[in-house]
Amino acid sequence: MQQSGVPGSGAGKGGGAGGSVRESGGGLGRFGAAQEEGYFQSKEREQLQKLKKELKDNPDLALKKKDK
Repeated sequence: MQQSGVPGSGAGKGGGAGGSVRESGGGLGRFGAAQEEGYFQSKEREQLQKLKKELKDNPDLALKKKDK
């Protein structure tokens, strides 16, 4: 059963082009895609926490609304 549009479902009609696990499809491809998504969500969370701390420590850096 070919799933298109699902991360890790494989590339092309053959179920994958060889190479990365995510491109190979199947359960392992979906697992790899989930791991990758989790990694990037974690990195994004870290960046947001760092930005919030920086803005809290330096309120002058915050964007201010311009008067027109």
